[in-house]
Amino acid sequence: MNRRVPTYLVVLLLTLQATAQNSFIGNQLDLVDLGRSFLQGYHTRRIDTLQQKEGKLHISALPVAGYTLQTGFAGVLSSNFAFYASQQGETNLSTILTSVTYSQYHQVIFPVQADIWTKGNRYNIITDWRFLHYPSLTYGLGGNTPADSADNIDYGYLRLHQAILRTIGKNFYGGLGYDLDYFWNIRELEPSNQKPSGFETYGWTKNAVASGVSLHVLYDSRRNPINPEKGNYLSLIYRPNFTVLGSDNNWASLVMDARKYIPFPSGNRNVLAFWSYDWFTLGNGRPPYLLLPSTGWDPYSNTGRGFIQGRYRSLNMLYLESEYRFGITGNGLLGGVVFANAQTFTEPNSDRYTYVQPGYGMGLRISLNKFSRTNLCIDYGWGSCGSRGFFVNLGEVF
Repeated sequence: MNRRVPTYLVVLLLTLQATAQNSFIGNQLDLVDLGRSFLQGYHTRRIDTLQQKEGKLHISALPVAGYTLQTGFAGVLSSNFAFYASQQGETNLSTILTSVTYSQYHQVIFPVQADIWTKGNRYNIITDWRFLHYPSLTYGLGGNTPADSADNIDYGYLRLHQAILRTIGKNFYGGLGYDLDYFWNIRELEPSNQKPSGFETYGWTKNAVASGVSLHVLYDSRRNPINPEKGNYLSLIYRPNFTVLGSDNNWASLVMDARKYIPFPSGNRNVLAFWSYDWFTLGNGRPPYLLLPSTGWDPYSNTGRGFIQGRYRSLNMLYLESEYRFGITGNGLLGGVVFANAQTFTEPNSDRYTYVQPGYGMGLRISLNKFSRTNLCIDYGWGSCGSRGFFVNLGEVF
């Protein structure tokens, strides 16, 4: 359901060729070039050009077997498609992300997520469709729930979110969408005979539906959302859900997503990046438990590196992260990052932000497609209370 995929050693074996291929040094390299050299004996790289070609499709695909905190061992086929709708220099790169995952815990994850920019950025078409069969853990409500409060639940999930935005100024867009979230066969796998879990206390039903319109306001001066080198991004999404549209309850949410990218030092491709992701339940609304703001439940499941998905959950969430991205090899094949983040959630009884949970870590970047600048991102993160694990993406985390 995201760009986050489990980790592999298979890809790392190919990187050993980097130091051996002296004829490549000084030129941009990716794993396709290395594979051609290693398997077929080609010692000339694919031509890298900065010219923007209309309709040229750049594909990055990654079949892997690995492990994550939430899925256990899993098999994943993840793909990234990137193209420009026109040759105009100001047109943003369009992307389509999809993957198919089957895990040790019998999870099935199938997303299709697209960010399409038409000629001259006149329209931005945003798609987030996904299907999940998702046995998983939840830890109740609040920003300091103990690790031993994990509750095993299972459910099916269909998500259909679609929005169309139109330009209303330079890098500034506005539009409307429709969002449908449908959960079925929700159940606790091992209900406790002792005190009720946070899942039970909040209240749940076997099926749950949220259906509503969404109002989108967007500022985006990035040109490549897969791997931005500079620019700013600010997205505001207000979503009221109505029973007249099929929702179980009337409730509303507001999501604010802000990002900034600064070349540092100036003049090279190293980037200092900042990310704030804030998610609020408005008024007296009561979303389904599984739609509450939660760790790792942003659209690409990337908040909270250092923690398992769903580790913290409540009616409101504040999140901040910073990352420094730097090159390791001059040919662009390998890079690295260091990152730190912090998350806080309102407490169910006081509605106050009482606890802050920090995370931090480091990671490796391996170029999969030098034309779209798509990297395989392998990170190891640490969180509070002994939480830790691998976190892997196709494309940058934010």
